[in-house]
Amino acid sequence: MAGMPREPEAFAEAVAQMLRKGQPSYSVQLIGPRELLVNGRRLDLDNLHRMVNHEPSRGQEIVGHYLDQLFAGDAFQSLCSSLDFARPRIMPRIQPQRIFEHLSREMVAHVPFVNDTVIVFVTDLPQMTVSITTEQCLQWNLCFDELDLIARENLDRYSPELAIQFVESKEGGRAAIVCEHDGYDAARLLLTDLHRRLAPRMGGDFFVATPARDMFVAMSHGPEPFLGRLRDRVLQDFKRLPYPISAELFLVTRDGIAGTEPINGQEAA
Repeated sequence: MAGMPREPEAFAEAVAQMLRKGQPSYSVQLIGPRELLVNGRRLDLDNLHRMVNHEPSRGQEIVGHYLDQLFAGDAFQSLCSSLDFARPRIMPRIQPQRIFEHLSREMVAHVPFVNDTVIVFVTDLPQMTVSITTEQCLQWNLCFDELDLIARENLDRYSPELAIQFVESKEGGRAAIVCEHDGYDAARLLLTDLHRRLAPRMGGDFFVATPARDMFVAMSHGPEPFLGRLRDRVLQDFKRLPYPISAELFLVTRDGIAGTEPINGQEAA
């Protein structure tokens, strides 16, 4: 990239520096490999990073134009202030409870989930996603449960023809892999018809691993050698991939989703 680092965290820091220069009154913090916290609002830079990767010779130009458009005048403060604008763009994400180590729990719109995780919500824009705050929910007169319902309905419509890769091991174990790399792979654990879609191929109720945001692997209950190998891989992916979520498995049943014990007796770290 001309003038823009290729490594994601260095790229995010470069974007943060450009934003601090252009908007000196804003509070800008780097909180993840591709995430900034701007005036208390989380900004995901994945899409912007991909755009620059497609045209690296225009890296600084692309980022500069993007920041000018997003943060010109009061545009950022009023972003997504209209529920009519935001409603079809509201999407869910699964995050570990650890996000509240650097974010105020009271400021972030979220609902509790299993395996020490929460469901947070973002407004999905063409070039980035913007977290939804408690303040926005108050402005929209929405409770978190209503926001959760809207987000799941949007997720269901987001990719109805979802590409699922099915794999069968020599022992007879079965796996289903979703790899869209659109920022919502792990979130597809929340699809309302997930059990109906996969149970016939998984042999009934099944586990899902979401070690990181861009990972979704459903797996049958056994046999144990097959399940053990996948559990080990999930733990490795949780430790090495960006945007880690959980090293634990989620049990998907007809009645809903339940948590499981930590993998190999190890606490998620």
